[in-house]
Amino acid sequence: MARKRNAELPLFDAAADIDDASLSEETRRRYLNYALSVITSRALPDVRDGLKPVQRRILYTMHNELKLDADAKYRKSAAVVGDVMGKFHPHGDTAIYDAMVRLAQSFSMRVPLVDGRGNFGSPDGDAAAAMRYTEAKLQRVAGELLEELGKKTVAFRPNYDGTRFEPVVLPARFPNLLVNGSQGIAVGMATSIPPHNLGEVVKACTALIDEPELTVKQLLRTIRGPDFPTGGELVSPREDLISAYETGQGSLKLRGEWKLEEPKKGAGPSLFIITSIPYAVERCAVVEKIAEIIIGKKMPMLVDVRDESTDDCRIVCELRKDADPQLVAAYLFKHTPLQLNVQVNLTCLVPTSLSDVCAPARVDLKTMLRHFLDFRMEVVAKRLAFDLEKLRERIHILEGLATIFDALDETIRIIRRSEDRADASEKLQKRFELSELQTDAILELRLYRLAKLQILLIQKELDEKRTEATRIEKLLSSEKARWNLIKAELHELEQAYQDRRRTRIVSNLDEPTFDASDFIVDEDAMIVLTQQGWIKRQQRVKDVTSLRVREGDAVLDVAAGSTRASLAFFSNFGTCYVARIVDVQPSAGYGAPVQTMFKLGDGERIVALMSFDPRFLEVPPATEGAEPEAPYAVAVTRSGMSLRFSLRAHRDPSNRAGRRFARLVDGDEVLFVGTVRPKDVVAAVTRSGHAMLCKNADISVLAGAGKGVTLVKLDGKDAVVGAGLLHNADDALIAIKDGGTEYRVSLRKYDPVARGGKGHAMFKRGHIERVLPPEPTVPEFPAEA
Repeated sequence: MARKRNAELPLFDAAADIDDASLSEETRRRYLNYALSVITSRALPDVRDGLKPVQRRILYTMHNELKLDADAKYRKSAAVVGDVMGKFHPHGDTAIYDAMVRLAQSFSMRVPLVDGRGNFGSPDGDAAAAMRYTEAKLQRVAGELLEELGKKTVAFRPNYDGTRFEPVVLPARFPNLLVNGSQGIAVGMATSIPPHNLGEVVKACTALIDEPELTVKQLLRTIRGPDFPTGGELVSPREDLISAYETGQGSLKLRGEWKLEEPKKGAGPSLFIITSIPYAVERCAVVEKIAEIIIGKKMPMLVDVRDESTDDCRIVCELRKDADPQLVAAYLFKHTPLQLNVQVNLTCLVPTSLSDVCAPARVDLKTMLRHFLDFRMEVVAKRLAFDLEKLRERIHILEGLATIFDALDETIRIIRRSEDRADASEKLQKRFELSELQTDAILELRLYRLAKLQILLIQKELDEKRTEATRIEKLLSSEKARWNLIKAELHELEQAYQDRRRTRIVSNLDEPTFDASDFIVDEDAMIVLTQQGWIKRQQRVKDVTSLRVREGDAVLDVAAGSTRASLAFFSNFGTCYVARIVDVQPSAGYGAPVQTMFKLGDGERIVALMSFDPRFLEVPPATEGAEPEAPYAVAVTRSGMSLRFSLRAHRDPSNRAGRRFARLVDGDEVLFVGTVRPKDVVAAVTRSGHAMLCKNADISVLAGAGKGVTLVKLDGKDAVVGAGLLHNADDALIAIKDGGTEYRVSLRKYDPVARGGKGHAMFKRGHIERVLPPEPTVPEFPAEA
């Protein structure tokens, strides 16, 4: 039997529980909430204590929950991570452990805050051991960030589940944000604050207290610049340094340091020793890059490289005899991670009118120090007020004890005659005009404290507490006195934790500049390019047919030249890519795809190869302001367009994106590119069987990349199948008809005509399937004079 619906239950109305909302507005609102969370709760540090939330929670948990201060025993890192995740940061153990590992790495932090025992990673890029194997506790300097937490110096807020409270910010005693720096990427903004020397930063704070009107430029007399834990040399001009700290944004050039070790009495090669590497660069990456240079024979002065580093960096490079170490250094700085640009972005969270809310802002050096000092003044005032309150409580109790000591016998008699504790307390308060707090202390007093000597100790303590309270009251009544106290505490920090600067500041570089060609061994080489786009460099090529290519592939062209000469690659998309011959990977096998050298687009392929070695084709530099100059190249496209252009614009090596020599319409592509001499004839064959021959002088020379002019007029779906240059009567294009018949297009058979027409008709029916490319030949180097 069917169950009846209860008539008293209301019907569910889906429409009544749905609110209409704009999708764009709802998406915008939710994305902004996400962005705000990333900015304030994950990626950006607080200007006051220099910590991100996960770092702050790690330090607070170790100090407050686990009592892992500097004098405690080590605990397993897994215990720390578990407590942090369970109580304050429910975002995954990997993120927490990674943050804790970084806080313990001396090569990441200028002043490490966590004392790690075990494998916490290395400058070689080795990862830390799993958290179950490592142990940790706080460094002594971390106590300077946490020491004043118990004195109501900072605001607290509930944790994620409301079961505990965590500090909004730590009461830091030194500017940790500048000392240890910070890196982070938020939504729509990022931060990149380099580390600095603690002693210099503290001195700058002291100077700013004495002279609040100091400018950033004046502060930089004390803070000389970033001081990275891995050392190195900062080689940016001072103007760049000042600009970065004044605007809060800039780029500074950092490089490693090196020295030369000469052998004793010719016992071995000279050694080029790298003693430091740039910050955040893995040591193994530098060694691997130098090894690649040696294997590729790109720097003949280098013979071998090995890493002899322990705690200190020592990368040893063996040099050839009579090698110039300055030349070696210049090459390594340019072609390895031994030199890089350090980005400066002083973006952080700064306090607002609400105590637990901060807003992101890009600040300059002075503003950053000013925020810290204002925060420090606030913390010190709250600490003094807390200390004064506790002193007054103790003085109040001591005054009560001192009162009854003057009438000790009467006090004992009142207590003995009382019914109970409450009655005794009431009688003592009435007799001696004491507070409840004082009578409680009297009733808790042990009998041995009634001895004469103990009474004297209480009176002495009372005098000391009154003196201390008077001192604190004076501090609280005078802002100048509090600033003097802050200066004294900063000086104590400086004496306790300062160390020597590790990064050298080199403002004026007195170094010669070198041309890239100075590092290339000048030797002859052959370059082989296949139709499928595989390229390789060989020392010699005897016969094209003997070259090793992949199955189904064939040699497109062979070029020759010095390893210092340039090599031009022309693509079907109208782009010219230029590299030095030495940049082509040497190989006895198939070689490497040309895409590894350049950034080719989808469907882009190389159709021509040219060597700019002066022995084969001399391409002088372009004359500034002059019209396009010889030598010229001619290009023919599938849609029947043709153009001439100067090769001087493509003389020097390009970047991976190349340089445009032609601008094609959609669906068109370049079929042929070749160097042209004054009397050469341009020949093209169309699918419909027309042969166009015209003098190259009839084709306009373009000053820049363009579409060119019409070479042959095409009807309907007709297209150019192949093209080439005819230098003399013996040269010919071989066109293959659909039936297999061969047609020779040469000056013996056809005369040049004006461009723009249909050319010569080779037959009446059928079509041309393909035009055979010329057989590649091996260039011969001219005999030396």
